[in-house]
Amino acid sequence: MNKEDNLLDQGLNLSQLVNYQLGSIVSRTIINKPTGTVTLFAFDKEQSLSEHSAPFDALVQVIDGEVEIKISGQSHNLKKGEFIIMSANKPHGLKALSQFKMLLTMIKS
Repeated sequence: MNKEDNLLDQGLNLSQLVNYQLGSIVSRTIINKPTGTVTLFAFDKEQSLSEHSAPFDALVQVIDGEVEIKISGQSHNLKKGEFIIMSANKPHGLKALSQFKMLLTMIKS
């Protein structure tokens, strides 16, 4: 049995599946399949991911708080309830403007 199995077939609150940690980024894999992944993140304020790219499109849904996401140098400020689709192979990075949580969905096929 893997860690994701205990999440199957039940209603859950995304915001409660991962907790903030002072000065840290915390992640929890929800789904990990060859065709894609779903990962929940909690960022403390001012935490960031440096610019990088990925070979797949990715959907970022903000579950709590506010974040600045830069895609190919263009800045996007998102808050709870908003989402953005990041195109494959475009450089992107992010910075937590407050404590924030996001759900990252990557589809590989």
